[in-house]
Formats: sequence, C-alpha cells, structure tokens
Amino acid sequence: MKRRFFLCVLLIVSMVLPVRAEPIKWVDFGVPYASLKYALDQDVATFDQEQHLGWIEILALAAANTGGKCPLTSVKKATESWKKGFDPTDLSDGMKKAYNYYHEAYTAALGGLVGSYAIEKDGQMEAHYGLKAFSPVAAGYGYSHCDDFGVSRSFGFHRKHLGNDLMGGLGTPIVAVEGGVVEAMGWNRYGGWRIGIRSFDNKRYYYYAHLQKDHPFADGLNEGDLVQAGQLIGFMGRTGYSDKENVNNIETVHLHFGMELVFDESQKECNSEIWIDVYNIVRLLSSHRASYKKVDGKWERMYPYVDLDLQELGA
Repeated sequence: MKRRFFLCVLLIVSMVLPVRAEPIKWVDFGVPYASLKYALDQDVATFDQEQHLGWIEILALAAANTGGKCPLTSVKKATESWKKGFDPTDLSDGMKKAYNYYHEAYTAALGGLVGSYAIEKDGQMEAHYGLKAFSPVAAGYGYSHCDDFGVSRSFGFHRKHLGNDLMGGLGTPIVAVEGGVVEAMGWNRYGGWRIGIRSFDNKRYYYYAHLQKDHPFADGLNEGDLVQAGQLIGFMGRTGYSDKENVNNIETVHLHFGMELVFDESQKECNSEIWIDVYNIVRLLSSHRASYKKVDGKWERMYPYVDLDLQELGA
C-alpha cells in the first residue's frame, strides 16, 4: 500500500514539474563573414527604431530556411521577412523547431558580441551600440590567418584542430575578446601557456594558447579574476607540445584562439565538447581592436571601456 502511494506521489510530481529539455549536443557554425556583417549592420542601423532587427534573429531565420548554410541571399531575405512583421509562432512545427534550435545555438555563439558600451573620448565617456567584443590581437599589430578548423593534428594523439591560428609577431599583446571569468590559466602540454575565459552568461569558453615563453600573461592576472572585453591578458608566443613547462616546441609564433559552447555543465572537460569554427567571427572582430601602449615599462589601455549591458545587470 505504501509503495503504491509513493508511486502515485512520484507520478503526480512528474506531471507537475516542467520537463527539462535536452541540451544542444552539437553546433556546426558555418555562417559566412558576409552574412555576419550584413546581419550586424541591420541590427546596428535599426537599434533606435521602433522595429529593432536583432542580428541573431535574422541569422536564425536564414539558417532555418537553408539548413544552417546562411548564404547572404538568405540573410537578406530573412531581413525582409522580419521587416514585414514575421512571427516565429506562425511557422510550421518543423520550421519552428529548426528556428528555435538555431536561435539558441547562435545566441550561445554570438550573444555577447553586440550591445551597448561606452568608451572615453576627450575625458568623457561616450555611449555606443554595436560590436562590443574585440579582436584577440591588439590594435597596431599585424597577423594573418586562414580557416584551419578541423585540420589534422598528431601531437599526443591524432585529433582535429579546434580553433583558429592567428600568425603574428613574438610578444604581440593578446586581449580578451569578451568579458568574463578566468577559468583556467597555466601550462597545458598541447597549448603551452594558455588562458581559458568563461563569458559572464557561461555560454562561451574562450581559449587562448601558445602564449609567450617566460612572460606569457599580463601582470597581475590570476585564475578566478574578472576581466573585461579588450583587457590585456597575455602575449603571443609558440609554447606547447611538451610535458615540460615553458618550452617552445611550436615552430611558428601564433595564437591559437578557440571558442567552446556550453549548453550544460556536463559538456565541459569531456569527449563531447562543442568547439565551433571561429574563423569568420575573428574576421568580423578585426574591425574592433583594443589599443595599448607601454608607459614606463607597463602596458596601459589607451581608451577606457565600459560594457553598459553588464552594468545594467549589476555585473
């Protein structure tokens, strides 16, 4: 009798409690640069208008219509649909499911890159809306890169390259693309001196690897610290591929930059991590770079920056 009563209670509770949706397990992020740029421009241009066109909403609709390919033609078509009053609830069940998937996936990948921020000019903080994340390479320092995501790697074990390599000069200042918390810092046999930063919404884990021998990190930076977008975090090098610390075993000076999406904490530090191709995101960020100068041997940011969205949230 007691067992039957207990089972009835469990059944009632299961009917009352909301069903937890399974987290996204894979994202094949293949949005072209031209599509990212066009959607971003529409977002910024309509920010102060009654009908603000969010770039993630535009891209999600374009992706739902093309199976994630997002060519520029589909992005332009999706933009026109939103301008004409498109309502996602009017979609068929299959299309609605696709739209919701891409909206969640693209929010995870792009959610912290656009918004409101302020920079100092002539002693005054000026508010802006637009691309608020930064290129990982500081302004004034050249670099080259190509879409090398998925290329084979063999050190340690046969695996795929899960990031984008930015080739540059030894000691080039590296900055945080987005604000967040320093979650990992130190030596890794594959990445050498590296830093891992988790975004404040916990959706993005940024990985910066192969930092400079002897002086890899910005002075005073520690694991657990809060950093803001564009903050100096380290210097480009070629460390890694060694169990011994502080060894240059990488042939070419470069930054390995990666982004992992985290929809559930069980996806961290496991065999089912979700790393996406950031090549076109890096291209987009190249238009927004943090400026630094050395004063009395210390690096100083030339233009103070405030993330107004985080300020509103009390972060």
